[in-house]
Amino acid sequence: MSLWTSDAIAAATKGTASAPFVVDGVAFDSREVGPGDLFIAMKGEATDGHKFVGNAFLQGAAGAITSQPIANPHVLVEDTTSALIMLGAAARKRTEAKIIGVTGSVGKTGTKEALAAALARGTQRHVHRSVKSYNNHTGVPLSLARMPADSGFGVLEMGMNHSGEMAALTQLVRPHVAIITWVASAHRAFFASESDIAEAKAEIFQGLVPGGTAIIPRDNAHYDLLHNRARDHTTEIVTFGRHPSADVRLIDDLPVANGTMITAQLRKGELHFTLNQHGSHWVSNALAVLAAVEAVGGDMASAGLALGELEQLAGRGARHRVKIDGGGAAIIIDESYNANPASVMATLAVLGAEDVSHRIAVLGEMRELGESSELLHASLAPEILRNKVDTLILVGEAMAPLAKLLEGHVDLAHVADADAALALAKEHVVSDSAMLIKGSNALGLAKLVTALTNGRD
Repeated sequence: MSLWTSDAIAAATKGTASAPFVVDGVAFDSREVGPGDLFIAMKGEATDGHKFVGNAFLQGAAGAITSQPIANPHVLVEDTTSALIMLGAAARKRTEAKIIGVTGSVGKTGTKEALAAALARGTQRHVHRSVKSYNNHTGVPLSLARMPADSGFGVLEMGMNHSGEMAALTQLVRPHVAIITWVASAHRAFFASESDIAEAKAEIFQGLVPGGTAIIPRDNAHYDLLHNRARDHTTEIVTFGRHPSADVRLIDDLPVANGTMITAQLRKGELHFTLNQHGSHWVSNALAVLAAVEAVGGDMASAGLALGELEQLAGRGARHRVKIDGGGAAIIIDESYNANPASVMATLAVLGAEDVSHRIAVLGEMRELGESSELLHASLAPEILRNKVDTLILVGEAMAPLAKLLEGHVDLAHVADADAALALAKEHVVSDSAMLIKGSNALGLAKLVTALTNGRD
């Protein structure tokens, strides 16, 4: 079956088809268009997608959505951004899939990927998920528009950095299950307090279908707020975490060579499995996954097996073992995609747990922290010392308060950019060492991972 026909696209977007066509995929970035795809020519602040229509068809597009006539098969609409949202809404309306929405200050993408894998391991039906971090006002409708009508499950990542954004996304997604992984000081520049962030995240519950399930972290400081907001929209509330009253509760966890061995109390029974990821933050993610699988009636044993087989995520904890000239090896922990105080502290704990003779942390500045930036950067100091970091490379101007605080307490360098950090990183990666690379994606610290690993494990 095709994903969309031109008639279905026209009906969903209130547009007019120039000619019959069928498509098997959807993209609004012409560089991502493949054979048989639908290209949506969206107008942005920097450019106009209509300039790339020709390139999209050269790459194999079968049709397009445009707001001006073109020579190729297309559906003509008034506004292509609105058309994308309407196409996403139509995709949601036509499917009978169980939909799970995932949000949180940290852990969204990892939980989404783990949940999709856990569901897929226990069913023959298609499990659709958001790709990359397509979680905003255009990424979410795109992810919905890409969902085959006969999918068994849909796992949608949902993000926000302003109040009200989550409310709009959740009304589009209309999840059967809504997960908040954690609440912390991310995007603090746009919120007066962390409680305001919790309020904004809790908007996800507004879109729950009748009888839907809210899944919230029992250990979080904002648990009461989250629980109260969830209760406004559903009676089905499931908690997860280490807290004795959590519905899906950690009984025991033990670090092992390939991850973490976990025993979890479910709402019905216990599950013992090995998680193929390191760190307490991933244990929390796994408990959220189990809560969601149980909520939709999934196979719990298969979920445990899937978590043991979970692939490492580039930029989000992927580990590389690299050979060192002269003998021996070093571990590179790739956390280069994003950074906020909670995620940096969690990954510093992972570095601290490594059984190596030398620990190196390359930490890039954390963005969008607003007036709290100096305080939140400085707050990392105790975790750096607690986790026995031997060499610290700080990247970016915002790291100055932390550098000042730690001067004389750790072997430290403070540099302006990723290129300067790379030169130092190459000097410090030695045999029997572990290096954590963590920072906001805009800093480009991923280039350090590529250079140090030479593109291989």
